[in-house]
Amino acid sequence: MSKATQPKTTNNSPTNQMQWRRADLHVHTPGSRDYQEPGITYLDILQKAADENLDIIAFTDHNTIAGYAAMQQEINDLERWVALGRATPQENERLARYKQLSKRLLILPGFEFTATLGFHILALFDPTTSIRAIEHVLLRLNIPPAMLDVGATEVGATTDVLTAYRIMAEAGALVIAAHANSTHGVAMVGFDFGGQTKIAYTQDANLAALEVTDLTAKRRRTTASFFNGSKPEYPRRMHVIQSSDAHRLKGLPGTHANPGVGERLIELLLPEVSFSAIKALFASQDFSRTRPASATPDVVFDHVLDARKQGISIVQSFHEQGSRAGGRLHAILRDVVAFANTNGGTIWVGVSSNARAKIAGIDDPKALIDDLRNSAERMISPPLELTFTVMETGGKHVVQLQVPRGNEQPYVLEGSKIYIRQETETSLAMREEIIAIIRRQIEAERPAAPRRGRRTASKAANMAPTVVEEPVAPEAPVDESIEPPINTTPSVPLSPENTPDYPHTGVEIVESVERKGQVYHAMRDLRDGDIVNNVTRASARRLWRYAIALKEKHSFNESSVKWQGDIGLWHRYLRNGKLQYDLVQRTPDGQVHIFYGVTEEGIHGRWKDLVERNASRNEPTDESA
Repeated sequence: MSKATQPKTTNNSPTNQMQWRRADLHVHTPGSRDYQEPGITYLDILQKAADENLDIIAFTDHNTIAGYAAMQQEINDLERWVALGRATPQENERLARYKQLSKRLLILPGFEFTATLGFHILALFDPTTSIRAIEHVLLRLNIPPAMLDVGATEVGATTDVLTAYRIMAEAGALVIAAHANSTHGVAMVGFDFGGQTKIAYTQDANLAALEVTDLTAKRRRTTASFFNGSKPEYPRRMHVIQSSDAHRLKGLPGTHANPGVGERLIELLLPEVSFSAIKALFASQDFSRTRPASATPDVVFDHVLDARKQGISIVQSFHEQGSRAGGRLHAILRDVVAFANTNGGTIWVGVSSNARAKIAGIDDPKALIDDLRNSAERMISPPLELTFTVMETGGKHVVQLQVPRGNEQPYVLEGSKIYIRQETETSLAMREEIIAIIRRQIEAERPAAPRRGRRTASKAANMAPTVVEEPVAPEAPVDESIEPPINTTPSVPLSPENTPDYPHTGVEIVESVERKGQVYHAMRDLRDGDIVNNVTRASARRLWRYAIALKEKHSFNESSVKWQGDIGLWHRYLRNGKLQYDLVQRTPDGQVHIFYGVTEEGIHGRWKDLVERNASRNEPTDESA
């Protein structure tokens, strides 16, 4: 957290229309059976929201719209009595306060739904949506008619999570996973199972955001960092927010676990205060337009510092300068193409990834943006919709460039160069990688098979196999003109059946063959399982070259491995400030598999336990290339 000005978005809305708005999107009322303070009124809740300087509040009682409906009924009754001249002075004053607060606050109707197995989901609606229409959604979700006004957390057998997402979205709701990292959360934190179900529940296209309770936590591994798009199993980057989940007007003194209305909230950068603007924000890929609100008014969340803390990844890169001199602008365009061909990402220009280094800044952000935009339009095809934002941090301007995952892959630079992103590297795609991109694109464009019923998707998600989660050699000049002979050995993608316990990032050398004095290697990308054949040390990209160098020098020695059963840690080192590991596994047939350059995003299950057990043994050396 530090002082920083608001980002200035340059693509769609004029800067002077965009303002940070304070929102609490998960608030309970006396309409919930477990509300903790008897005697609190709906007007009290709105007044507390105003006192907390909120712009937006959502009423989200358990499996009911009754609280919001009761407030609307009270307002209608007061208006009728005033119109008939039968209102008391207290009732006149009460109606005036309701009108005043309704002008100041956007009040969203909604509910917190309890899905099958007890998972909680928020559905927020446009205020123009009728109460009857929202009740109809609850009935479609199998809330018993007799329970519609009860506000209970338990309402019997209802609807599975994925079907609930779909029904809510079809009804026009903004769908948010409630306290996803806590009890009844779809992220299933602490569960020993989950696998494909957890992936489906947190990556579904109908889900707009994840609400979490650790958004401002100081530790490195937060829920937001887990869902930032860098995890192989969770490639869709999610909007992550926080809300109060208030069951009382004011939080209990001395505890942060039970906040009151507006005491844990999110700020949204919006062109206007409206449901449509909120929904458009969460449908966008601009993740700099949400930030946790600070209790100190002049201290706000700094996205640049947060990005530097996360460092370089498969979805994030940094460039200190963006000038044409020295090929710096061209390097940015390479990253643009690589992100578009991989999983999308964020490019920061004017700052390095080293959080301790001084911020270089950009003297003329507008000129840089114009240059980047014009160069991208001229040199990248097919066209890409890029989003540019100017941010200020440490008194310097930094340009943020958001690149979507392209839906017309492959994207090329200068008519023929296809780049991809592999963890922290942008590289020219090789033959098998280009073929894989084209195959995936063809598959994505193929018409979907006819649906066989509502239960299919959710049932498949619940029954899918479990996927468990979490020294660099000197670089040689790469001769990209070398074209090794084509090997027709088919790639065997990773799957739970053939590699159930591999790390999920890094690379493995699956075969090495010498032909006419030259050694050719088959490299398996552990993120997606694709195999690239005929890689030589001279033609290899950085991580591959490192692995090949160790392989060809016969550096591996089992006695140097810290074993834990049949798996072990060989090397632990820093590269560009990011921890990486060389891990090994001995299979029952006596073979030893070596996994080079595994990042923390790819470590899971017992690999995670292995790494953590050895974390305190000697500090890793920085072997950045």
